Formats: sequence, C-alpha cells, structure tokens
Amino acid sequence: MLRAIHDDAVSDALDELLAGARVVGVMGGHAMARGTEAYAGAARLGRELARAGLMVATGGGPGAMEAANLGAYAAPFDDEMLTKALDILAKAPGFTPSITDWARAAFEVRGRWPGGSPSVGIPTWFYGHEPPNPFAAHLAKYFSNATREDGLLARCNAGVVFLPGAAGTVQEIFDNATPNYYRSRGEPTPMVLVDREHWTERLPAWPLLRSLARERSMESRIALVDRIEEAPEALKRLGG
Repeated sequence: MLRAIHDDAVSDALDELLAGARVVGVMGGHAMARGTEAYAGAARLGRELARAGLMVATGGGPGAMEAANLGAYAAPFDDEMLTKALDILAKAPGFTPSITDWARAAFEVRGRWPGGSPSVGIPTWFYGHEPPNPFAAHLAKYFSNATREDGLLARCNAGVVFLPGAAGTVQEIFDNATPNYYRSRGEPTPMVLVDREHWTERLPAWPLLRSLARERSMESRIALVDRIEEAPEALKRLGG
C-alpha cells in the first residue's frame, strides 16, 4: 500500500513538473558504454532535442538513458563542452565494477560545467542494480515498473526515439504502439526507431510495428532511420 501511495505521489509531481511542456522520450539499452560512438551519438541527440526546446525524458538509468540526459544537460554550453565531458566519462565506461567510479566521473562533469539544462529521468527499483544517472535534473523513481513504463511513455507528447536495445526497449516500443494503435490517448504520437539493421534483422520489431500501423492513423507517425543523426529531423517530420 505504501509503495502504491509513493508511486501515485510521484505521478502527481511529474504532472506538475511537465505541465505545458513538450516532452520527447529517448529509449535505449542500459548496456551502452561510455567511450563508444553509440554513447556519443545518443548524447548529441539529447543535446539537439533540448536545444530545440523539448524536455528530454528517459528511463533514468545508465547507458543510452544517461547519454541522452547528458546531452540535454550540455545544451546551453558550446559543442566542445560535450566532447570534453565524453572524454572524462570514458574513464569509467560502466557502473560495474565500481558504481563509485562511474558516479564520480559524472559528478566531475557536473562540477566543471554547472548549470546545465534540465531533463527528466524515470527509473525504477525493479531494476535495483542499475543506478540512476546523475545528469537528469529531475528523478522520479517508481516501485512499480509497469506504472513507471506507462507513465514515462504517456508523458512523451512530442514522440519517442528508440535507440538500439534489447528486451526492455522492445517492450517499450510496443507499450507505446498500443495506445497509438487504439488512439486511447488521442492522436498517435511520433515513434522513431534508430538503426535499420538492429530493428529489422537482430530484433525485427520494425516489420511488426509497420504491419500494426498499416491503414491506421499511426501509419504516418512511425519512421525507421539508419543513423542517430537522422532522428531529430524524422521526429519533426512526423509532427513531434
């Protein structure tokens, strides 16, 4: 009962925080390591979305989620800041074997460049081994992962970008597709999947999503792009 009350209060606080905001979600795998081009690309994506006036929202964890929150944080600074920040973070590629080293690198970035742009992270104790990342200005941590997933996606009124991921990201694609299919939240919101090979061959979610969307209003709101640099323009084209 106390957990349910807690999660309900968190949802109320999120509603107050995001009232009137254009929110875009960035979903992707927690295993994406700092120091990789994929991580840098996700950070640049978050920066571009924030510079476009959107509130970036992620699952609040490490990997692709942290990268997008980092990018949003970097939005007010010159481009060189993000390059330097990525170099600092690469010293601790992941939260294992040491969460302390992983977090220390992030707080070094925040200390050198205080006052970044705000973004939202929505993590869960369901994945208790994953630490929340330090770059989201607002953290809304849920006990119920189902409530967390639904609430995160429901608040992404400007659309969602899905970076390569595994089971969790696949789940999020179809958690988002279902209300778009039934229009249970009104007009469908944009969905952009990044990395054609990943989503058509490794984990072929795109063919199923496209089949679901066929001859429905959501058909004009989905896109598959090859490169992460194409995602912002695709989002804009779809009405995000």
